[in-house]
Amino acid sequence: MSITLSEQDKATLRTAAYGAVSLMAAATGSPRKTVTKAAVALTSATGPVGHVLAANPEGLELPGRTVAELADRVLPALTAAVHLLGEQSPAEAHNFRSTVLLALDAAQVHQDEPGPTAAEMARKITAALDVARTEAVDDRAIRAFTAEQDRPELRKVIEEIVESGFTGITVRVHDERGEWVASAGVAELGGFAKPPVDGHVRIGSNTKTFTATLVLQLVAEGRIVLDTPAVEYLPEFGIDERITVRMLLQHTSGLFNFTGEVDADGTVTTGIPIPYGSTGKLWMDKRFETYRPEDLIRLALSRPARFEPGTDWSYSNTNYVLARLLIEKVTGRSVAEEMHRLILGPLGLSGTVLPDASPDIPEPHAHAYYRYDDAGVEKTVDITRQNPSWTSSGGDMISTTRDLHIFLSALNSGKLLPAPLLAEMRTPRPTPIPDMGYGLGIFVVNTDGGTLISHNGAAVGHAALMYSTPDGSKTLTAALNCVDDADLSIAAAFGAAQRRLVEKVFGGGPADAARPAEGRLSR
Repeated sequence: MSITLSEQDKATLRTAAYGAVSLMAAATGSPRKTVTKAAVALTSATGPVGHVLAANPEGLELPGRTVAELADRVLPALTAAVHLLGEQSPAEAHNFRSTVLLALDAAQVHQDEPGPTAAEMARKITAALDVARTEAVDDRAIRAFTAEQDRPELRKVIEEIVESGFTGITVRVHDERGEWVASAGVAELGGFAKPPVDGHVRIGSNTKTFTATLVLQLVAEGRIVLDTPAVEYLPEFGIDERITVRMLLQHTSGLFNFTGEVDADGTVTTGIPIPYGSTGKLWMDKRFETYRPEDLIRLALSRPARFEPGTDWSYSNTNYVLARLLIEKVTGRSVAEEMHRLILGPLGLSGTVLPDASPDIPEPHAHAYYRYDDAGVEKTVDITRQNPSWTSSGGDMISTTRDLHIFLSALNSGKLLPAPLLAEMRTPRPTPIPDMGYGLGIFVVNTDGGTLISHNGAAVGHAALMYSTPDGSKTLTAALNCVDDADLSIAAAFGAAQRRLVEKVFGGGPADAARPAEGRLSR
C-alpha cells in the first residue's frame, strides 16, 4: 500500500527515530558506539519508512541541551510518528515501531547487562511508540507537536521570553496555517518538565471579557438595558444614579478601584491588601482569606469617586464586581451558573472555571511564585494555591489557552452576541494607553498589522494573553508563569513579551502593551 508523506511528516519520522537513538546513547554511556550501531539498524529499514530514514540524517538538528529536554521533544515525536503512519498504513506504523526497537537492541549489543538507566530509557521509548497503538491518542497533542516543527521563529521567541525572566510560557496560535501550540521553560521551579500545553492558568483580567459578554447576552435576552442606571438593579448599594450599566463595562463610572488607585503624580491610595506595593507581605499572610463581593463594593463606595460619571476613563475592578452582582440579581442564579448556561456549556469550555473563593486550580498546571522580604530574608513561595476572591469578577477565573482561543474566536465571529451588540462591545473609548481604546470588556488595539481585539490579565505569578483579528479567524492566546514580587519586577518583560508575540503572529505591535492597565488591576 502506498502512502503519502509531506516533508514535515518525514522530518517528524527522522526526529523520532534518530532522537530515540540519541536518547539511548546518553543512557548507555558510550555515545559514539551506540549511535553507529543503531544508525545502521535505522538505515536498513525497508519500505517507505526505510526510504525516509535512509535519507541523509547529518543535517538533522535535535534540540535539547539536556537528556530531559531531548526526551521532551523525542518521546512525543515517536507517538506522533506512529500515529501519522497508522492513519494511512498500519503496516508501515508497525514497520517504523519495529525498526526503532531493532535500533535500540543494536545499541545494547555486547553490553554485559544493560544498566538501569538504559533499561528505563528503553522502556520510555517503547511506551511512547505504543501509545498510538494501545489507546486513543490526544489528537491535539499530536497536531501540536507536528505544527511546532513548522514555526521555528515562534519557538525562538518563546524561548527568549523565558530567558527574559519568566519561569515558563505556553503559546497557542490559530491562523491560515492551522494550529500551532508549544511551551518553553519549566512548569515548576527545580523541575525539568515544560508547562503543559493544555494546562490551566489564572487568567486575571481576561475574566472581564467573559463577564462583559455575559452581561451583553442578558441584554440580548431583554433582562438588562445597557443605558439604565445600575442603581435600578442594585438599589441596596446607593450607587450614583448617573452611573449606567454601560459605564461599568466601559470603565467610565469613576468608581474607586477597591484594589487601590495610582494618581498621575504617583500618589497611591490603597484599598484591600494586594501583592504589589507596600501591602505585599500583608497579602501573602492573608492570601487564603475570603472577600465577599458585597464587601468589596462597600469599601469602594466609601471612597471618593475618581471623576463625574461618564466624563473620563479609569480601569477599576469595582465595575466588574458590580457587573457580577447585577448578573446574579437579574437572573436569581450565581454568575458561575449563568456563565455555564450561556458561554462555557455551549462552547464546550471544559477547562474554564469560576472558582469563587476556592484556592484550588485544576491539574495540569504550571506553578506560580511570589518573592518577598521577611524580616530582611528574601523568600520565594509557591502561591499557585491562593484564594482569588480578592479580585472577584475583576480577575478570578481559570482557563486554558485552548479555551481562551475558542471563546475569543467565537466572540469575534459573532457566535455569542447579535451583531449590533458585538459592534457596541467593540466600539472603543479613548484611554491614556497609546494605540489602545476600551470597549465593553475588551481593548481595541491599533497595530502596524491592523486592528486587534484583546484583553490580557495578570494574577500573581500567572498571566494570560488573548488577541484576535476582528473576524476571529486568527488568534493568539498564551499562558505565562513567573516569580512575581511587590515591585512588579516582571512588568517590563511582560510588556516586551506581548509586543514580540503580537509582532510575530500578526505582523505588527502596538506602541505600548496592555500592562499599564493590568498594573491597575492589582493596585
